[in-house]
Amino acid sequence: MAARNKARKRAFQILFEAEQRGAEPKTVMADWIRLARTDDRQPPVTEYTMQLVEGYQAHAERIDELLSGYAVGWTLDRMPVVDRNVLRLGAYELIWEDDVPDAVVLDEAVQLAKEFSTDESPSFVNGLLGRLMELKPTLKR
Repeated sequence: MAARNKARKRAFQILFEAEQRGAEPKTVMADWIRLARTDDRQPPVTEYTMQLVEGYQAHAERIDELLSGYAVGWTLDRMPVVDRNVLRLGAYELIWEDDVPDAVVLDEAVQLAKEFSTDESPSFVNGLLGRLMELKPTLKR
């Protein structure tokens, strides 16, 4: 598995855990980092994982606003927790990480949805992130 692929997966897991615990993603990430120092079974938190988690947290309000605004027929609260966090991570990377090709962001998000969510989730994730990709030049603020 490529390094960035692993980093995305860990960032998703941190965002998911943070939501489940009602904690800030940076707090959960710090817990993961501490645990990795003492437990060989805990995967390391790489620089790119940190970049994704911190980047998402810095833009969380705007990301949730975009997802709410462009998710046809779905409120953010009604989305499955897995989908919501895959979308949050994908939206951050799509809009604010300029060194990653858009197609890679979409493909990686769809793969996370396939691995962790429902059968319908990959097409939902692809459709919503695809819409954000089309509108990308107008979305940053």
